Amino acid sequence: MRCANVPAALVASALLFVARPAAIADKSSCEWDGIDRVVAIGDVHGAYDRFVQILKAAGLINDATHWIGGSTHLVQLGDVVDRGDDSRKVLDLLRQLEREAQAAGGRVHALLGNHEAMRMIGDLRFVTAGEYAAFERADSESVRNAYLNSTSSAIDRDQVQKMPLGFLEMRVAFGRDGEYGRWLRQHPAMVKINGIVFVHGGISAAFAAIGCEAINDRLRRDLTTDLDKTRAAPLASLAGRADGPLWYRGLAQEPDAFAPQLDDILTKLRARAIVVAHTVTTPGKVTARFGGRVVQMDTGMQPAYVPDGSAAALDIRAGEATAIYVDRREPISMPGRSGSSNGDR
Repeated sequence: MRCANVPAALVASALLFVARPAAIADKSSCEWDGIDRVVAIGDVHGAYDRFVQILKAAGLINDATHWIGGSTHLVQLGDVVDRGDDSRKVLDLLRQLEREAQAAGGRVHALLGNHEAMRMIGDLRFVTAGEYAAFERADSESVRNAYLNSTSSAIDRDQVQKMPLGFLEMRVAFGRDGEYGRWLRQHPAMVKINGIVFVHGGISAAFAAIGCEAINDRLRRDLTTDLDKTRAAPLASLAGRADGPLWYRGLAQEPDAFAPQLDDILTKLRARAIVVAHTVTTPGKVTARFGGRVVQMDTGMQPAYVPDGSAAALDIRAGEATAIYVDRREPISMPGRSGSSNGDR
C-alpha cells in the first residue's frame, strides 16, 4: 500500500474484503501448440530456495534469478502458498519471471492450485507463522487497533485479535483488489500445450467434456463475482469440489483398471497426456502412470511438509521427456503425438 494514510487504507480494504464485487478478468488462451520446450514444476509450498535451485537446474534462471529460458514455456502447477514460510517470495519471483519470459518470447503459466483458491476464499488453516510475518509492517499493530475500533462484527473482532500481526495485511493482499489476489484471479487452472494438459489436481470424467476455457471461466467466476457463494458453500463450487480440477486425486490414486476411463477423459480433452501435482509421489520422484499418459509432479518440495521430498521439474522437448532433479536427470516415458512413447513428437 503506497498511501499517505496506510492504516486507514488497510482498514478500509479489510472491511470491504468480503463485500466488494469485482469484474471477471478477460480470459486468455489456454491452448498452445508448436512450443519447442515445456518445463513443468509441481507444488512449491513456500520452498523458495528449492524452487530457485530447480529453476537453475532446468536452465531457466541465472544466479541473479533472472529469466534465461528464452522461448521455453514454464508451467508451475499451483500450490505456491501455505505450509512454508517463503510463499510470498515465490509469488514475487513468479510475477517477475512472467514479465521476463514474455519479453524473451517464452511464457510462465502460473496455474491455480487448491491452496491458492483456499487463500482467496479465506481458508487459512495451512498458513504458517512466517507467511503472516512476511506481510507484517512497522505499523501493523496500529493497523490492527484501528480495524478493531472500526468493525462492528464481534465475530470478526475476535478472529482478528487471535491472529498474528500481518494477518490483516495478508487478507487485503489476497482480496479481489489486492496485490496478489488480483494477479492470481487472472490465472487459469488448466492449460494445454502441444496436446498435453497441465492442471493442479486432475481432470475427472465429470468435467472432461466441458473443456479448458469453460473450466477456467467457471473457476474464475467462483473466485470473483460468485465469491460470496463460494465462501458460503465451497464444496458445491468448482473451486472446492472433490472432483474439480484443483482437488481431484483420481489420476494419481485410481488402480491400473482405471485405464479405459482415462482414455475417455483424454479423448474428450483431445489430449495425449495429463501432467498433475497435488498428490505427493512416493518416494518424492516424478512418476509416470498409465504408460506415461499421466505424470505426477508433486515431489514434496517443502521439507517442513515432506521431509524426504525433493525439488523436481519435467522437461519436454525434442521428442523426449526428462525428469530434472538438482543432482541428476532421468528419462520419463510419455506418449508422442502419434502414440509412440516420446515426450513430444
